[in-house]
Amino acid sequence: MSEMKGLIPHLVVKGGAKAIEYYTAALGAVELSRMPADDDRLMHAALRIGDATLFLCDDFPEYCGGVSRAPSGPSPVTLHLCVPDCDAAIAQAARAGAKLAMPPEDMFWGDRYGQVVDPFGHAWSFSTPLSAERKAAAEKKWAAENPFVQKKSA
Repeated sequence: MSEMKGLIPHLVVKGGAKAIEYYTAALGAVELSRMPADDDRLMHAALRIGDATLFLCDDFPEYCGGVSRAPSGPSPVTLHLCVPDCDAAIAQAARAGAKLAMPPEDMFWGDRYGQVVDPFGHAWSFSTPLSAERKAAAEKKWAAENPFVQKKSA
């Protein structure tokens, strides 16, 4: 297994084997390891996505006081990937089964950005840096449309 360092998200899902299939198809994940339980749920799995590591496991409420830890709706945590092509990454995730939460758009902060929710309830965002010209256009659009920006008087 390759060297792992830094912050590693650890997702709890319902259907760990299916999650690995999804993340492979949607994000180009490479499976590093898998530790199944006797009932075919996964106690632990490690994936490589780009140069990052992602851990996941199946939900085991029987070991957590009977409480499920897998999201029952969209998770309040968003996992973010910087990618070469935001639109292509979101399209790939959607083809694999994600729901589009925010279509890709040029954002005032300088990225092409969008979001999906995967079939396991986890939110993912994707971004690609904009050229200087596209960033300036996005800033101008945001300033014209945003009610919180004070307009200059003529």
